Amino acid sequence: MMDALGEPQSVLVLGGTSEIALATVRALPARRLRRVVLAGRPSAGLDASVAALTASGILGVVAQEFDATDTAGHGPIIDAVFDGGDVDIVILAFGLLGDQTLAEADPNLAVTVATTNYTGAVSAGLHVARRLRAQGHGVLVVLSSVAGDRARRSNFVYGSTKAGLDAFAQGLSDALHGSGARVLVVRPGFVRTRMTQGLAEAPMTVDPEDVASTIVSALRKGRGTVYAPGPLRFVMAGLKALPRPVFRKLPM
Repeated sequence: MMDALGEPQSVLVLGGTSEIALATVRALPARRLRRVVLAGRPSAGLDASVAALTASGILGVVAQEFDATDTAGHGPIIDAVFDGGDVDIVILAFGLLGDQTLAEADPNLAVTVATTNYTGAVSAGLHVARRLRAQGHGVLVVLSSVAGDRARRSNFVYGSTKAGLDAFAQGLSDALHGSGARVLVVRPGFVRTRMTQGLAEAPMTVDPEDVASTIVSALRKGRGTVYAPGPLRFVMAGLKALPRPVFRKLPM
């Protein structure tokens, strides 16, 4: 449960090696945190994430095996985490960018992206919402993307999964209204991470720490939806208003 100063004491990260999620945990007051669960596939990266947060002074950091595509296992894993104590913040941070060209050539690759980014998120999100509703407090932070605001030719497979995730998260927010629990939908633009390494940077590119700062600020203000960086809200509003023939000609 949030402490007397309104700061979180426990965090569950679904997608435990996510650079944005890890930066968000680091941006929270370390002296207040008592339990951080990094859930992901067993790997050296997950172990390194646990070690890095522990070295930064955060107490009680542990790894939990979790596979976004194993939806049958989501319920027992999430129940086990919540049974170990209330969870103040859950960050849903797993996802695949994929390769648009390869996905068009091999639909199985597109299905993998869709299964991870959307189906897995729906499953995990509903299980988390059930437990947040039962405990009567907590925030589910959903990492969406501006790619979901309007599908682009260059990444419409990925964009479509984020559009679905975003719609799901908005509906889940309405479903939780009045329960004491809530949802924060985060729509980053281009972020410098391992996932985007080697890609040409877009305007308003930011680092994971910038997104983390936006998330922590939004949590404290009780926001429901936030863009990172903030001005992207206006850029995307303009792009969504463009006629399709004009939108197709944009270099993106």
